[in-house]
Amino acid sequence: MRVKVILNPYANRWGAKAQAPATEAAFRAAGVDCDLVITQTVNQGIDEAEAAARAGYDAVIAAGGDGTINEVINGLLRAAGDGPTKPFGIVPLGTANDFNLMAGLPKEIAASVAVIAAGRTRQIDAGQVNDRFFINNSAAAMEPMVTLENIKMKRLSGEIRYIVALIRALAKLKPWTMTLAWDGGGYEGPAYLLSVCNSPRTGGFMMAPGALLDDGQLDMVFAPQVSKGAVISILLKLMQGKHIEHPAVTFRRVTAIDVRSRPGTPLHSDGEIFAESAETVRYRVLPGKVTLLTP
Repeated sequence: MRVKVILNPYANRWGAKAQAPATEAAFRAAGVDCDLVITQTVNQGIDEAEAAARAGYDAVIAAGGDGTINEVINGLLRAAGDGPTKPFGIVPLGTANDFNLMAGLPKEIAASVAVIAAGRTRQIDAGQVNDRFFINNSAAAMEPMVTLENIKMKRLSGEIRYIVALIRALAKLKPWTMTLAWDGGGYEGPAYLLSVCNSPRTGGFMMAPGALLDDGQLDMVFAPQVSKGAVISILLKLMQGKHIEHPAVTFRRVTAIDVRSRPGTPLHSDGEIFAESAETVRYRVLPGKVTLLTP
């Protein structure tokens, strides 16, 4: 078995870089021919994954966190054309590793490599938002706004960093005027939150409890403009995984969402900001598109 491993050294606040030798050693011990590249620039993983898929590797592996996974998946899907992707594996070296956890994959390097070496696969869905792909979660409005605040901070780390980013985002929060159309429904008016999920968890929170990776649907969580008190109430319920029970929150399983936003909204895919002011947003599900190496 010959695999391309794309390792993001920045994952886990540069902690992944120190794991490169252990990752290579684990593949050697498993009898897998490993060609490891350490990325140096943003989005390099996309190009590396696309090139690896076209070069005939048996599998392409993301070694890092959810952002690394996103880059590798985008490269694999670009190369896939009308068919499924090349087999895709994960060595989880990030901080939260949300997707890895929700997919039921191992946490340790050696165990992850053992799964990859075994070669067993399953087909899971992907999502597309404009010209970007995701397999965990994508969002518009408030959620990527928090991500932007998080990016600005240089000194804090861990959970306190996200909490401070959330507080800063809330202080700046203003509604977007949105027109949304989804399967059998829609909305027009001021909006605060649009989160589109393929798996249940993002940012350490269960945004879409019950979401499945292979049901051919995306789970939409939407909230219009509400009072700041209601925003805090929804966030508190989010920490308990009960926010979709809030009367202001709309939860639907859909295959497509079309959005127009004024002003333009920031967008992320798997936590990676790729637009800061998109006026037109198009979500689509890609059923069974990703070939995931699995236990």
